[in-house]
Amino acid sequence: MRLKSSLLGVAAAAVTLAAAIDGASASTTAPAGMTPSPSTAPPPGTALPSSPTPSSPTPSDSTPSSPPPTGAACTVRYSVYTWDTGLTSSITITNTGVTTITSWRLAFPLPAGQRITAGWNAVYSPSSGNVTARGLDDHVIIGPGASIAIGFVAEHTGGTGSPSSFTLNGTSCSLG
Repeated sequence: MRLKSSLLGVAAAAVTLAAAIDGASASTTAPAGMTPSPSTAPPPGTALPSSPTPSSPTPSDSTPSSPPPTGAACTVRYSVYTWDTGLTSSITITNTGVTTITSWRLAFPLPAGQRITAGWNAVYSPSSGNVTARGLDDHVIIGPGASIAIGFVAEHTGGTGSPSSFTLNGTSCSLG
């Protein structure tokens, strides 16, 4: 019990000192059943030592630091198998960064004339044009150096080209 009351006294002194610096008063009442130890804070009305006034920031101090990256370092490998009016694509997303990627979204322009009819390990929306695939179930986390495989089946009207670019969570991926 002595340790608790000593700690409470130290905490009360810190609050009193902080309040005195701010020009306010603070209560140092202990909870019921506890007796605070004598405070080391100066009595009310006692002048406190002045602290140095902060200097104006130098130009180098006022330059904001750049925000942390929000995207992901990645490589995408795309392969396609075509037949008559259909195709099957396989997409491998590799995290080439040093941090884990969670709740990922892979965006890509599906070539004109192609329309996704089914997919696996991701949800695709919309089915044509600028498509976004998002992780599904156990395919939402990509650790550093790890890869996941997703893919889809699509109908086509003769054009079986591959998407020209991929972005993962807003950051461009290299093609591998």
